[in-house]
Amino acid sequence: MLSSRRVRLICLLTMPAIALVGVTAPRAYAATNLLANGNFSTGTTAGWTCSVGDHIVSSPVDPGSTFALSGTPTNSDFAQCSQVVSVQPSSSYSLTGFVEGNYVFLGDTGTGTSDTNNWTPSATSWSELSTTFTTGASTTSVTIYIHGWYAQPTFFADNLTLTGPAGSGGGPPPNPPAAPAGLTVTGVTASSVSLSWTAPSGTVSGYHVLQNGTQVASVTGTTATTAASGGGGGGGGGGGLPAHLLMGYWQDFTNGATPLTIAAVPTSYNLIAVAFGNSDATPGQVTFSVDSGLSAALGGYTQQQFINDIKTVQARGQKVILSVGGQNGTVSVNDAASASNFASSVFALIQQYGFNGVDIDLENGLNPTFMASALEQLESDAGPNLIITLAPQTVDTQSTGNDYFALALNIKTILTMINTQYYNSGTMNGCDGNVYAEGTENFMTALACTELEGGLAPSQVGLGLPASSSAAGSGFVSPSVVNSALDCLARKQNCGSFVPPTTWPGIRGVMTWSISWDASNGYNFANTVSPHLATLP
Repeated sequence: MLSSRRVRLICLLTMPAIALVGVTAPRAYAATNLLANGNFSTGTTAGWTCSVGDHIVSSPVDPGSTFALSGTPTNSDFAQCSQVVSVQPSSSYSLTGFVEGNYVFLGDTGTGTSDTNNWTPSATSWSELSTTFTTGASTTSVTIYIHGWYAQPTFFADNLTLTGPAGSGGGPPPNPPAAPAGLTVTGVTASSVSLSWTAPSGTVSGYHVLQNGTQVASVTGTTATTAASGGGGGGGGGGGLPAHLLMGYWQDFTNGATPLTIAAVPTSYNLIAVAFGNSDATPGQVTFSVDSGLSAALGGYTQQQFINDIKTVQARGQKVILSVGGQNGTVSVNDAASASNFASSVFALIQQYGFNGVDIDLENGLNPTFMASALEQLESDAGPNLIITLAPQTVDTQSTGNDYFALALNIKTILTMINTQYYNSGTMNGCDGNVYAEGTENFMTALACTELEGGLAPSQVGLGLPASSSAAGSGFVSPSVVNSALDCLARKQNCGSFVPPTTWPGIRGVMTWSISWDASNGYNFANTVSPHLATLP
């Protein structure tokens, strides 16, 4: 299925070096601004490639300015403006800007090293965002962007400044060409999308192809083939996943539930999470092998059979990821070294077994900064199709300051799905401040609302439920109630007493613990929920 994430083209100009004249601004800037029209003094978005609807306003503006950028995100677009800037390799740069609004992001991509950004959850008055980055040894251009977040209110930006050594082309061109026209999808496979477009007038040497601000291709002609990722705007990797999906955990151990081979998992499960990868003596390092007890229960299930089964289900269109942690998981990523160990060890397991990604199910806390670094390194190694899911407990997502919520926001551009475990938790607060009891529709919808209003895209939010009453100590609800919760979030239909403030038709789907417990109950959960997911808008 073709991703509904916006694909955007940015022209690259071939022009002689241009001396950039500094512009007097209401703030003191120490060096020449490499951004064209960074203070929007032209009264237009000239020099920027912006979402439809982004425009220039004369109020509010940063003190001393005349104009500012205004952007209004929607459920499927975060109102981004971006600009390609000529830079020098192996050089340091500083990026600053002033913003008003909720969840406003200022950042860079294509640096050749670690892309960076800074953001604010709420700026009621003009506030400065700043970040720094260093370019790679062969990097000659980077993309600078400013954007809000899905379904958030209008934001404003002004006085955006990039300082550092200008590239061989000098400062940015003052008269960029028009945007390419006629963007058309010419072919779709499970893993790629082919595009074509019409060249604009003017001298153009090439094009960057961006998906939600991240460069995925750079070409000189008017065609490109790039990775596809299903699931509707906002999610990260995971090509081939449907817009609404059912994810289930495959148990690599026995506990009274029906033991299964990977190949025995029904196709109603779009995403299979292998539970669990474990830790060893090296901090951050993850290991995995088929459990001997499960192997015996299945009559001698071998590592090679497991690998072959992964290929079998992938050929059926299902994806398989490795879940790290679990209730007793002790993987610890608390510094740069352990983050590097995590990324390299998980990537090695992906290569060994053929996993499509990783699930983070650490139930004893995590460091959102270093885990984000680990996952960003892993995505850099594995590529943009990497599936990344999170499985926090309810206490971990009550507010944006909680560790899992902070992690989700830190990796929002590469996160596929977060599935909060709406079980084994007791009562919790919903987005309206009221307290709700687990095992009810209100519990699911009011807590999902917190994530949806807190900066995550609907396509990144799933509902985590036990597959049967035997699968969890508390929190089981009938699968039909799960369907009602989906209807309530997507359409404001079949709601309980809690009715969400808006609809989120892109709500991603459902996770369940576990496929084995569902098998023990005749697959009642999958047989009820999976067909209903296909009816969502």
